[in-house]
Amino acid sequence: MKFLDEAKVYVRSGDGGNGCVSFRREKFIEFGGPNGGDGGRGGDVIVEAVDGLNTLIDYRYQQHFKAKNGRAGMGKDRHGESGQDIVLKVPAGTQVYEENGEVLLVDLTEVGQRAVIARGGNGGFGNAHFKSSTNRAPRHANPGQPGEELTIRLRLKLIADAGIVGLPNAGKSTFLSAVSAAKPKIADYPFTTLHPQLGVVEIDGREFVLADIPGLIEGAHAGTGLGDRFLGHVERCRALLHLVDGTLEHAGVAYKTVRAELAAYGEGLDEKPEVVALSKADALTPEQLKRQSALLKRAAKATPLVVSAATGLGVADVLRALLRIIDQDEERPRAAVKAWHPGG
Repeated sequence: MKFLDEAKVYVRSGDGGNGCVSFRREKFIEFGGPNGGDGGRGGDVIVEAVDGLNTLIDYRYQQHFKAKNGRAGMGKDRHGESGQDIVLKVPAGTQVYEENGEVLLVDLTEVGQRAVIARGGNGGFGNAHFKSSTNRAPRHANPGQPGEELTIRLRLKLIADAGIVGLPNAGKSTFLSAVSAAKPKIADYPFTTLHPQLGVVEIDGREFVLADIPGLIEGAHAGTGLGDRFLGHVERCRALLHLVDGTLEHAGVAYKTVRAELAAYGEGLDEKPEVVALSKADALTPEQLKRQSALLKRAAKATPLVVSAATGLGVADVLRALLRIIDQDEERPRAAVKAWHPGG
């Protein structure tokens, strides 16, 4: 299954059915009176977060969704049937924006959450609704109200407890494959990872979800390389694992490059708690390891961990450090997410 994290979709709710003008026509009943039924209500367009999905690939092949119209009312006080709703099933973590991509309509962070994006039109009243003591034979009915139509943008931000950031070829995918059952592509060239990967990590009898995103290079916020579009997938993470390649010439410069891109992206990524680790320690001599650790400590203003995914050196320490941050964040109260629909 291919990965797709953004889609543009046109939706339209159903029109309401028209009311009916009808009178009783029965033998021996001279003035039967009005008996026209009301029209049915149009169907709604609903977005629902469901389990088992982690991509928006379904909306690449179908971009138009329309709910059913309500049926018109009929004689003998028969009301029209309401139109069937249409439900857009999306992964948890999907945000729904207006067409301009700036106004957030709803953020579905948990499985089972749903929101009405477009409400169906109300059905019209039949002439039986208008009868009164002064108007015993109304000859008019209301038409059904039209549905709503709009274009929305779906954006998926994967829900993970921790995310891995760093320059290309910093060993992010190798680390993920070493600590989880994920099978990301691993090769000795930059930008091997072209889309985010998720893995479930187990340490000390606990589990958490770790996300690996494509590498960042200088100028990513301006579109250089693969850009910073995939940083949206670590916005929801409680902690960041910043891997710095120890085989580079200057580990401190590499660290500051990624931090500058996080700050340029915004959304509070540069303020998230992070674990800094010097990767590929197995490829360094003791002198190189000491020098790079000192450079990275000066840049990060914290003592970095030393890790080698190939040999397992320091892997458990990194996972425990991430788990401590996750546990601290879980203790903080979180605001409840409310479903949205037009008109409140």
